[in-house]
Amino acid sequence: MPDAIHRNIPDSRGGNVYDGDPEFARLLGIYAEPTLRSHIEPQFRELGGLVGDELETLALEADRHPPVLRLRSRNGADLQRIDKHPSYRRLEHYAYSRFGLAAMSHRGGVLDWPEPLPPIVKYGLTYLFVQAEFGLCCPLSMTDALTRTLRKFGSPALIERYLGRLTSQDVTQQFQGAMFMTEQDAGSDVGAITTEARHEGGVWRLYGDKWFCSNPDAALAMVLARPAGGEAGTRGLTLFLLPRHLEDGSLNRYRILRLKDKLGTRSMASGEIVLEGAEAHVVGEPGNGFKQMTDMINMSRLSNGVRSAGLMRRAVNEALFISRHRVAFGRQLIDLPLMQRQLSKMMVSAEQGRSMVFHTADCLRRADGGDPEAAKLLRILTPLIKFRTTRDARQVAGDGMEVRGGCGYIEEWSDARVLRDAHLGSIWEGTSNIVALDVFRAIRRERTLPVLRDYLQRLLDDAALTERECAIFTTLLAKGVAAAERVADSPDNEAEGRRIASSLYHLVSAVFLAWEAARLGDDCRRLALAKLVLQHRLLPRDPLEPAAVDAEAVADLLAETPMDRRGLARLVDDQALARRAGLVEGGLA
Repeated sequence: MPDAIHRNIPDSRGGNVYDGDPEFARLLGIYAEPTLRSHIEPQFRELGGLVGDELETLALEADRHPPVLRLRSRNGADLQRIDKHPSYRRLEHYAYSRFGLAAMSHRGGVLDWPEPLPPIVKYGLTYLFVQAEFGLCCPLSMTDALTRTLRKFGSPALIERYLGRLTSQDVTQQFQGAMFMTEQDAGSDVGAITTEARHEGGVWRLYGDKWFCSNPDAALAMVLARPAGGEAGTRGLTLFLLPRHLEDGSLNRYRILRLKDKLGTRSMASGEIVLEGAEAHVVGEPGNGFKQMTDMINMSRLSNGVRSAGLMRRAVNEALFISRHRVAFGRQLIDLPLMQRQLSKMMVSAEQGRSMVFHTADCLRRADGGDPEAAKLLRILTPLIKFRTTRDARQVAGDGMEVRGGCGYIEEWSDARVLRDAHLGSIWEGTSNIVALDVFRAIRRERTLPVLRDYLQRLLDDAALTERECAIFTTLLAKGVAAAERVADSPDNEAEGRRIASSLYHLVSAVFLAWEAARLGDDCRRLALAKLVLQHRLLPRDPLEPAAVDAEAVADLLAETPMDRRGLARLVDDQALARRAGLVEGGLA
């Protein structure tokens, strides 16, 4: 690592992000089977070193030099080209070619593994990659999700034509993907889409405007359009695959009108397009396009949550490094009580997010393997993650900037860029209101809540909890499920959707953390985090009542070293926790 501290200014550049986060390796031991983990850990370590050094440098450069739209050549020919900075192109090399992040779910051979790699590998590597660069992960996610949707719903001819290039790691052959859905009149209200599809001369052609198109020059895009004379609302929509170039090499008949000047993700192009009879191919069943596109949206939402969790971990990593290496008032920052409180709050949110996305990645693996329970779990966990993890990322990124102080506000560092990028998560693929409502739509229409309840109870039974701990978790699980049922069953309770969705997220994440703790043997750190979620996110407390804090226990938490039962007891008072949970019978309180 280069000079890490100059005149009391810590700089973490040059460190290995994977090695510096030992909890990551421990969690891989839970979610990846031993042979796979042994095989892929060198790839995680390699990427961790790149994230801490070269990728960070490239990301800063790409952010300072956003893409430029070239509409015409100098002699007036129609060009329609987006020029991207060499730093962004180098980032693409690492994501698409070196690590094959868009290909590894769809074919064997990536990272020398003979079969398609499970979601924990893809999302784990993305979780690392995003700690350097967020913007590129949007096209990466869409390419992966488009490929999945094409494989599930596309005709054999379409799959044969495009799958090889979508999953290629050769930069000269790669196709990237995109999703063109949003219109001026139709944002979250997808049923209001006005883009029209007409069957002309034996082919389908699309006409209309698309308002937010990330990666607008992608080789392929999934597009929702309404066939002429089709039914109103979402039931009249059909999904189309839109190629950028036709088979003769000419540009398809749509134009990129301009690029968006965005708050964040500046490295990645987002634009507006107008479809002027663009040739497209029907994907799946005509009139069932919204349902098919939902699969792609849900994969994008889960990926969005992974990226938000990764941004939180980036902020925590930086804040811990700074506080361990900066001195103020004769003490290390990490030894100051208020700093300890700020860091522990950041860590709780970040670890909630990590457990949620890693556990849900494993549910995705099982769901794709035909497990109906896992499919139900995936349906409710995905909007929970999209709703809460993305919102927490904004807070944690802001707190991370504050820990660095004045330097955090300077673009030479990455704190401002991380904070800008963190704001995208709660907007892209559905704002918080829309996604909170989707949580309860999943409960009401697809009966996911009983499945989630029973699954969480099994995890608690397998979590090696004491009698009191089990009673606390089980009591809160029953209360959380009852509250979610009330909101789902009555439209009059819709205004409570966000509050109860947040509570359900906190409850689920606490159970996941407790279950992971049991898998880690004698280490109680994650159980401590689970109890802190209950204490500070779910249970009522008097804000004016002084809180006793064991500084040594907090220091153990921030050190990310194994914690024993004694340290756990010093950090969280189970008797007080039980009392606040309403457990006063049987001597538990």
